[in-house]
Amino acid sequence: MRNIAGEEQLTMNSITNSSGKHTVEKIGGTSMSRFNEVMTNILVGNRHGNELYNRIFVVSAYGGVTDALLEHKKSGKAGVFSLYSNSESEWSWSDMLSEVCYRMCSINAQMFPDHFTCQIADQFVKDRVEGVRSCLIDLQRICSYGHFQVEDQLATVREMLSAIGEAHSAHNTTLLLQQHDVNATFVDLTGWREIENPTFEERIQQSFAKVDVEKELPIVTGYTRCREGLMKTFDRGYSEITFSKIAIVTGAAEAIIHKEYHLSSADPKIVGEDKVMPIGRTNYDVSDQLANLGMEAIHPSAAKGLRQQGIPLRVKNTFEPEHAGTLIDSEYKSQTPGVEIIAGRKHVFAVEFHEQDMIGAIRYDKQLLDILDRFRVNFIGKDVNANTITHYLDASLKSVKRVCSTLEEIFPSANILTHRVSIVSVIGSDMKIPGILHKAVGALTDKSINILAMHQTMRQVEMEFIIDQENYERAIISLHRCLIEGSSSLPVNPRLSPVSSPEEDISCALQS
Repeated sequence: MRNIAGEEQLTMNSITNSSGKHTVEKIGGTSMSRFNEVMTNILVGNRHGNELYNRIFVVSAYGGVTDALLEHKKSGKAGVFSLYSNSESEWSWSDMLSEVCYRMCSINAQMFPDHFTCQIADQFVKDRVEGVRSCLIDLQRICSYGHFQVEDQLATVREMLSAIGEAHSAHNTTLLLQQHDVNATFVDLTGWREIENPTFEERIQQSFAKVDVEKELPIVTGYTRCREGLMKTFDRGYSEITFSKIAIVTGAAEAIIHKEYHLSSADPKIVGEDKVMPIGRTNYDVSDQLANLGMEAIHPSAAKGLRQQGIPLRVKNTFEPEHAGTLIDSEYKSQTPGVEIIAGRKHVFAVEFHEQDMIGAIRYDKQLLDILDRFRVNFIGKDVNANTITHYLDASLKSVKRVCSTLEEIFPSANILTHRVSIVSVIGSDMKIPGILHKAVGALTDKSINILAMHQTMRQVEMEFIIDQENYERAIISLHRCLIEGSSSLPVNPRLSPVSSPEEDISCALQS
């Protein structure tokens, strides 16, 4: 198997020759866990010969593996990293690392029934795991002398652990494709055992210098080791940043993300798969609104690069390969104003800061933002009136308590209240429809849902409603039924038209 990471930087002849012809595609962890369907629906399918190439695939770790290596993304359950950085037990992290290694080898056994290939896959995993284990033991020993602190190296430890899962899935995918007579190339961006640490762009240029995308199918790790340190800025959003950067550096015609579901008019788990509809077309502005709610079509920083380079993004359903999915670009705007998505975030803290002396003063807003930044707390939105500023925070209860405690110390005369709320948003590329706000409010009040606050900007691409958490699902269902399913006043959305081919959509995007 060819591993081209770490080769000397060469001219990008292969990529340059095919610039504007190839796609860069990302497969998420949930999809990767269903590898047989990924092979059938995405990687190979009915393709033969040259049809297999002019594609670059960035793959995530198998579902749950990164959670076990770091910590569970939603529940916070400790993984190897959490145990290493926080546990009082010196070796609990090592036991957990062994469990993850066993789990990855179990995946290998499912993928490769033949003993020889399974041995190759297992040896790859064990080499990485034992290499990282050795490094972590050495780090513990060095820090035991007191002159060095583990905390100073935790960012590096986190990156090393993440890289194991990404390399595992990419290596396995390459092996599997080669068994199907596909000329697949393993592109390892993790910098394993490399002394030099180039910049992000240099790493990609070096790694693709000898890749001929017209004759090879590159399978690329979702994690990239680089001088900038992706996890310091993007944490677990690094795979989409890698995906975006590869598309930009190689001059891709289109970037494609394969997900478990279509980018739909609402969450199918709430509204029902039979009621939601693929959006079909939208723009990067809409994807930014979704990202702000934590329902990313793509990480906003990844979208920024694609948008600036004029590269359209397509979001496809892994398990409906014939469907063209949803095309996102910079220029699209619905021909007739309408609602495209009902989205939201159920668990949000509203921190209400009331200070009578605020009237006419502008310093309060800056001071509040400085405190949020100090505790690294993200806010989804905020409301302001004469004497009150309310921030809607995406944070843990512990972080919110720290913020409120600090506010009380600095502003002893202020009245600070905390509420658990939900945010429900109505989103569209153009929602300049007279009466749409009235209609949305009516849909909520008809279900006896009390609106605690609401917000709409003059750009009219989003309306936000703050409600009690217990009403979250009912609000999503009601707004979707009113504004998307049953609204005769809203336009016929392109998503309801016959699905166009990817080539036709690319052509339209480029012409526009």
